[in-house]
This record gives sequence, structure tokens and C-alpha cells, in this order.
Amino acid sequence: MPELKLIIGNRNYSSWSLRAWLAMRQAGLEFREEMVPLDLPDTRQRLLEYSDAGRVPVLFHGDLKVWDSLAIIEYLAETYPDQPWWPEDPAARAHARAVSAEMHSGFAALRSEIPMNIRATGRKVDLSEQAKSDVARVLALWQGCLDQKGRKKADGSFLFGPFCPADAMFAPLVSRFRTYGIELTDSLQAYADAVWTTEGMIWWRDASDQESWTIPGEEVGN
Repeated sequence: MPELKLIIGNRNYSSWSLRAWLAMRQAGLEFREEMVPLDLPDTRQRLLEYSDAGRVPVLFHGDLKVWDSLAIIEYLAETYPDQPWWPEDPAARAHARAVSAEMHSGFAALRSEIPMNIRATGRKVDLSEQAKSDVARVLALWQGCLDQKGRKKADGSFLFGPFCPADAMFAPLVSRFRTYGIELTDSLQAYADAVWTTEGMIWWRDASDQESWTIPGEEVGN
């Protein structure tokens, strides 16, 4: 099997890089990563060397290239079907894909007004009404997943029991909500804590602490 290589941006800021990376890490895949620091004079040119989209993440699997976070996850789920990816139950799997797709395409105001910054804490932002609506929708999505019929506490602490790509897609929002002090109910806080303390997330957070780059309020990704 050819080597897997993932092109990412700064760990502290690049929410889209985190999504693909965390899904791969939690699935137990072995892969090599290359970082392109964001918001530097040569960033755009360097990104274009990997993908015409000029964004991160980009996955290389031998000669094959995939340049979108959710497409990367779907490709890997097909290529490594023995690894843990989407829920086994068809209804839960469809639900997980739907919330992941909504995260992928939505919440523009939230993304703009509270960008990911893992190292920051205690930031206060006056959210627009649209951003407040985005936050409310995210929290409703999380609660709806946790309240699924037939779900048992023993199934696991994540949206669909065991960790799955839906949790990777929302991991940057877990980080954002901590940074900006978004209030959560007890059940949603327990979910956020579960994501925050996964092995992969702890590693990513620690690595972000070692980065020297500073980008005020910016993220780049797809």
C-alpha cells in the first residue's frame, strides 16, 4: 500500500487540517505529515504546489491526491474499511454524515467571528445575531446526536458512541467554544471534554503550543 501523506497548516489555527488529521489519527492510520505555515509571503505559492485549490488539508496516497477534508475522510473510509470510521448502523451512519456535511458547508458567521486559536483562552467577543444562531444550531445538532433513540451511556461519550468522523468535524468547534467561553449544558460539556481529551487531540494541542507563528484571527482551509 502506498504511503499516506497529509499536508496541513499551522496546528493552532488550521481547523480544516485538524479535522482530517484527527480522523486519521483516531482511526489508527500511519501517515506522514508536512506543514505549510499560513499567512506568510510564500504561503499561497507553496500551497499551490500541492493543490490548485491553494488550501489545506491535502492528502497524497501514492500518486492519488485528495484536497478536501470531508472528501479525504470518505476516501480513507473506503480505502481502509477495517478501521473504525462511520457508525455501523445505517440510520446512525446517515445521521453522522448529515451533521458532518452541515458542519462542512455551514456556520460562516461563527467561523468568521470566533476563529480557532487553541493557545488562546478567555477571549470575549460580541457575537452577531447570525453567529449566535450558528452556535445554537451547533449545540442543537450535538444534543440531537446524544439523544438518539436507543443510545446507551455505555455506547461511548461521543456523538454516535465511539469516536467517528463527525466528532473530528466538530473538534475545532470544541476548541473554539473553550477559547471564547461559549456556555454548554452538562451533557454537552461532557461531550466537549471527551473530544478535548482524546489521544489525538491532546497530541495536536501539545504540538500547537510549540509553534512560533502568530496569525491574529485567521484560518485557512477547506
